[in-house]
Amino acid sequence: MMSTTNLLLTALMMGAAVFVDAAEAPRPNIVFILADDLGYGDVGCYGQKRIQTPNIDRLAKEGLRFTDFYAGCTVCAPSRCVLMTGYHTGHAHIRGNAGRERPEIQVLRESDVTVGEVLKKAGYATALCGKWGLGDEGTIGTPNKQGFDYFFGYLNQFHAHNYYPAYLIKNEERYPLKNVVPGEGPFGSGVATKQVEYSADLITAEALKWLEQRNDKPFFLYYSPTLPHANNEGGKDGMEVPDLGQYANTDWPQQQKAHAAMISRMDADVGRLMDLIKRLGIDNNTLVFFSSDNGPHREGGNEPDFNDSNGPLQGIKRDLAEGGIRVPFIARWPGKIAPRVSHFVGGFQDMMPTMAELAGSSDAVPKDIDGLSIVPTLLNEPSNQKPHEYLYWTFYERGGGQAIRVGDWKAIQQPMDSALRLYDLSKDLSEEHDVAAQHPDVVARLKAMMKAAYTPHPNWKMPGEK
Repeated sequence: MMSTTNLLLTALMMGAAVFVDAAEAPRPNIVFILADDLGYGDVGCYGQKRIQTPNIDRLAKEGLRFTDFYAGCTVCAPSRCVLMTGYHTGHAHIRGNAGRERPEIQVLRESDVTVGEVLKKAGYATALCGKWGLGDEGTIGTPNKQGFDYFFGYLNQFHAHNYYPAYLIKNEERYPLKNVVPGEGPFGSGVATKQVEYSADLITAEALKWLEQRNDKPFFLYYSPTLPHANNEGGKDGMEVPDLGQYANTDWPQQQKAHAAMISRMDADVGRLMDLIKRLGIDNNTLVFFSSDNGPHREGGNEPDFNDSNGPLQGIKRDLAEGGIRVPFIARWPGKIAPRVSHFVGGFQDMMPTMAELAGSSDAVPKDIDGLSIVPTLLNEPSNQKPHEYLYWTFYERGGGQAIRVGDWKAIQQPMDSALRLYDLSKDLSEEHDVAAQHPDVVARLKAMMKAAYTPHPNWKMPGEK
């Protein structure tokens, strides 16, 4: 019998397109690109008409575009915790943005297992360039202590507000920059009076440099730019970007020009990354994911309605409505992922088991995580894909809140002292018609499921919770 290798060689010599079963394919390099506060409707492949995103759109055209994929939460730190650990926010250790008052609760523990650790155990080189949010300087929660060989960027989300910071973090050390930030906060936040080095450009350059210097090991690059997040300390001038690019001569408000320029700048950086992957000759064995950590923001002077940042969805960042948690999600892997659209309902918790399966390290994944592998969906084997019983979210700000999706049913209780609202997403994607009164049986079932999905945590308390 002819070996797999000989079959491949024969097929290649005959000019045939070769699609290899995942079990026999080499372990892929994995790149996960995570934008910051990019809305479902902010990119062309999800309906954006005025902001130009040709490189992200190309990823979608050449890969798998998901219509019903969800971030881990409606704000950054818990969303990133779900991505890294595979637990939804009813079970995760970091369930919110802790704020300046209690930064110690926004730190991963030594016992927590991250995607970086799982892939590193499988022999992968691992790097994070961008925003982390799961452990500050001097804690056990820094990337280098949580499975990443290399780190360059921001540890804390307050620091990440400032696009012209006085320093970034390189591995465990501060990396000084030429910017001047008077009155700098405890995490490096503030507004620069001397703007010289733009952090997003430095982070991208570092990611490209790391890729070029890689060895022959398979790799995992978590590329997490802060675009198009605002500098919240900058008030109405918080959309910090070196130039307005192609939007400079539009008749838009200055903040909207800057917001669009930030998105197109990130898109160009995605293009540079993809060009390098192709130039290095690793395109066919590199799986690239693209997503956002939550919905669009109304900060830094940005108005998300101006360019329809949430598309057909209701709500923005900090809402548990679809616009706050449903995000762009694209997967591209030439020869393995056929270009198409998927309506699979999944979330960030699925990334750990998916990457682990592809890396051959599923045994390193904790058995009680909430995620499931979506490899069958990626490889167009829907009959082998296990569906989620439910997706669940919590939010601890603004009176608290929780939400659950079960099939096409979506229930939201936000704030926690409000009545539960029920929507049928198959008929009401924009969540305009609360049908709770017409379906008391569904309400009762989803309430029970939400109660079962939530485990109390000593650091995170809902209003009235002891």
